[in-house]
Amino acid sequence: MFSLLRRGSGRLTPQLAQQQAGDGTAVLLDVRETPEWNAGHAPDALHLPLSRLMAGASLPAAAQGRSVVTICRSGHRSQAAKLLAGRGVQATDVTGGLTAWAREGLPVIGPGGSGGVIA
Repeated sequence: MFSLLRRGSGRLTPQLAQQQAGDGTAVLLDVRETPEWNAGHAPDALHLPLSRLMAGASLPAAAQGRSVVTICRSGHRSQAAKLLAGRGVQATDVTGGLTAWAREGLPVIGPGGSGGVIA
């Protein structure tokens, strides 16, 4: 079976990223900083700021050994996927980031599960 996730290459549309996170094919990893995450994020995303990832932090336990799709605000922090690929993780990122995600009508939640904003 052909995989849409390749080590360090390729990008996914927001819809494909949501589909793969929803069906368990991949883990959606939000690499924005904590204040951005707190303002709003994709419902099933895990959080690990790029600054911590660059400092050598491990993936969250739920992402260990799984394919990862990174997401940020606009897609400019795609170095997170490249960094993970360098660690042997099958990783890609979302074209246009969370901004494109929301523009396509996909859900963004904030504190307590309420409607979130993209910061």
